Amino acid sequence: MIAAGTQMIAKDGAPGLLAPASPASGEHLGIATYRLLNGCDPADADITDNDAFDRHVLASIVAAAAMDGGAIATRTGLTSQNLSALVAEYFPRARIYLSSWCGGTEAAEDDEVGMVRDLLLGQRSTTGNVGRWLAAMVARRAVEPNHLWEDLGLRDRSELSRLLMRHFAPLASRNTRNMRWKRFFYRMLCEDDGFVMCTTPVCTQCNDFELCFGEESGESRMAERRRDFLIQTAASAAPPRPLA
Repeated sequence: MIAAGTQMIAKDGAPGLLAPASPASGEHLGIATYRLLNGCDPADADITDNDAFDRHVLASIVAAAAMDGGAIATRTGLTSQNLSALVAEYFPRARIYLSSWCGGTEAAEDDEVGMVRDLLLGQRSTTGNVGRWLAAMVARRAVEPNHLWEDLGLRDRSELSRLLMRHFAPLASRNTRNMRWKRFFYRMLCEDDGFVMCTTPVCTQCNDFELCFGEESGESRMAERRRDFLIQTAASAAPPRPLA
């Protein structure tokens, strides 16, 4: 028997795997959203081939947007029409959730988001809709406060580098010194407009070196939430301590 609050979901959109229609008690919304879309936990995603990688990236961004609250379309940087098209193409069995994901009035685009999006669009290396969607999604998530790979819901920085090299190779290949990606985007915008972002001619002599090139490691947002959920589950299942 299938428990209430679950729905049949599979990676290819065919019936098969069980995914929750809403988070289990105490489980984080981001993990439940990812599982709903991709049919597995984020940590278990197989991204060996490029199609599977694209599905993982798209599911991660939607899940990260869900974690932030508000309309998912707005948080992903997509219009309701584009989010509907994305879900229809990659996650068709999640279409029943679109009315809530696309709810509310669409906000006017931030100028900064538009500039980063256009920078990415001008340096695409793949055809089709996914690169266009990702340009908007990466640009919108880039204004969030954490490392960009974290705010995209990815598992580590290497996944962000792979995303950019796959879909925006002419731009990504210019980051020869492994600068932090958000800083790199803004540096490219300045250089394309004929401006110099900083006054120090050599990066190694700059007091802000760590801001541009510092380490970007750490635990992903969804892995952290999953760990907390497992700890809470284990604690609630532990037998009560005997009275003294």
